[in-house]
Amino acid sequence: MMAAEELAKKGKVTKACEAMVLPRASFYRWRRRRDAQPCRPRRSGRSPRALTESERHDVIEMLNSKRFVDQAPAAVWATLLDEERYLCSVRTMYRLLDGHGEVRERRNQLRHPSYEKPELLATGPNEVWSWDITKLLGPEKWTYFYLYVILDIYSRYVVGWMVAHQESASLARRLIEETCRKQGIEPGQLTLHADRGSSMGSKSVAFLLADLGVTKTHSRPHVSNDNPYSESQFKTLKYRPGFPKRFGSIQDARAFCQRFFQWYNAEHRHSGIGYLTPEVVHFGRAEEVLETRARALAAAHAAHPERFVRRAPRPPALPTAAWINPPMRDEPVGRASEEIDATPVVSLAEATSDTERRKPALPDRPGSTPTIPRGVEVLEDDRSRDRFESPEVAVVPGITSSTMTSREREERYSKIALQVSQSR
Repeated sequence: MMAAEELAKKGKVTKACEAMVLPRASFYRWRRRRDAQPCRPRRSGRSPRALTESERHDVIEMLNSKRFVDQAPAAVWATLLDEERYLCSVRTMYRLLDGHGEVRERRNQLRHPSYEKPELLATGPNEVWSWDITKLLGPEKWTYFYLYVILDIYSRYVVGWMVAHQESASLARRLIEETCRKQGIEPGQLTLHADRGSSMGSKSVAFLLADLGVTKTHSRPHVSNDNPYSESQFKTLKYRPGFPKRFGSIQDARAFCQRFFQWYNAEHRHSGIGYLTPEVVHFGRAEEVLETRARALAAAHAAHPERFVRRAPRPPALPTAAWINPPMRDEPVGRASEEIDATPVVSLAEATSDTERRKPALPDRPGSTPTIPRGVEVLEDDRSRDRFESPEVAVVPGITSSTMTSREREERYSKIALQVSQSR
């Protein structure tokens, strides 16, 4: 820059910049910064116009005195001026009152409370459930059927569902109670999350959950992201091929939902759980399926290693945990989240190695899948009662998952690949 400045003194700035291969804008910017006046240093400490602590105390005492306690600061200021007294400006009075929490709306208006963001963590099945209600269009305009769905957020398994004529707290209570009984939920084991609908926040449901020992959490008002698993599941339902525009009757809606939830639990490969089916994850067969996938990929790699450039293929692993509103990275988190940061993707067995969990048993017949039974029979003309559908499962105490770290899994996959290559 100094050389360009010397050339500019002898000629034009354009030729000087061309000779130095320097943009003119950069040269002019450098010259402006060089010739700019230095900024005055900011003064530290309190402003000389600020009131002292004793003066602040006198102003607050005057405003809270028996004489002026019911008057506005502007009226107090004017009254004191008539008495040839000046303490401070009206704005300073308001500022001091606000600092002491003495400024509010005069009218007795309702103030919305500040709702905390729910942060829920599930590291295994039957730890956190999410439930919600959606409308299904009926045969005519302004007619609806109501679908209740309870979903396990870790395995994405639909543990209970019901189609009813109306949204009712008593029906929701029946569904939750029977689903908890069939899944063998013990006191203190489960957290049930929902939004703030009328049925979700009803007293009957709250009393039931208290009797069952189930923790109840709710989303923030008008925040659908606080209940993402139920919302995503409803989207899968309504974007499913074959989903009708309208249902002709409640029996039609129940028949469709029975087929859908059987497909969703037993056949749908969910991207959020390593493209496993919810049934496989919920009933503890994820490691077996992952090993089968690893053997198939190892055989493909042994047959054509040139097709896999970077490394040997691996099956998508099952995530360690499922979060609702995970904490930010800079926030202090517990031991579970520290393990998640250290090993982003590990097995279900590793996540549940510290505590023994009760898991629902597999069906008695090998290779079979739990079927959705017929619900409680009711009279068609009685709309105050309805039936619900929930998979028939049993609970066998003492079933625990074996521990397996990520390193052990890598060693197992390597052994499988070695066995396949030796067999060929």
